[in-house]
Amino acid sequence: MPMARTVLKSMARSKKPKFGTFIVEFSTPGIGHIVKAAGCEFVLYDMEHSGFGFETAKHAMRSFEAAGVSVIARVPSKDYDQIARIADMGAEGVMLPMVNNAAEARQILDCLKYGPEGKRGVALGVAHDNYAISGVVSDRLKAANKRTTLFCQIETAEGVDNADAMAAMDGVDCLWVGHFDLSSSLGIPGEFGHKKFKNAIDKVAAATRKHGKALGRLVPNVETGIEYNKIGFDFICYSGDVWLLQSALSNGIEQLRKSCVTKK
Repeated sequence: MPMARTVLKSMARSKKPKFGTFIVEFSTPGIGHIVKAAGCEFVLYDMEHSGFGFETAKHAMRSFEAAGVSVIARVPSKDYDQIARIADMGAEGVMLPMVNNAAEARQILDCLKYGPEGKRGVALGVAHDNYAISGVVSDRLKAANKRTTLFCQIETAEGVDNADAMAAMDGVDCLWVGHFDLSSSLGIPGEFGHKKFKNAIDKVAAATRKHGKALGRLVPNVETGIEYNKIGFDFICYSGDVWLLQSALSNGIEQLRKSCVTKK
């Protein structure tokens, strides 16, 4: 039986820095190979804000898989059909927004994991196990549970308060800070240098250190990535497709506009 990729799980169990980018707009056939050629080890594939549906995501999973890029798929809600379906489609990692406490994390794990670790409905011979048609069922369910990697987003003050309890849970592989939502929840939207925000980051980082879990966030630039890696962040998601294109295009157009001479 062909084995499905377990690369992301291995990443989450190491504090070695991992680098990737955010896919929120360009779910094109070549996107997997494009980001791989740029050096990405993973992508955060956004279904919360992008408008990507499951059919689009299913095609994208194959693109990233073919390129050897691990996928963390962020689904819009904690509902069973969102979580189990994206896992069936082959996403190694599943991210949930605004996970506030251990009870919510347990509910998510019930949707993501097969029994006895969870309550996910069994689907074999589909994308997550490389369409295998044979093998001992119990072994295949264990392999799927071992493969699925859970990223809980800490985006609220309540999530920060419960970060230690969530990081302590078997099955929670990474705490991922959603910085804009967290700052808004703390009453200081966009004030990432504020003491309240920094204290929250320190608390989440301490929880992951204590329990040996991974820690991640989206960073807008290289400097922020370096700064947060020093704090203990090991999943560094560098910018996103929209902003990278805008930045590179804006820079090039600006230089051309300054340098090209208008002929009379």
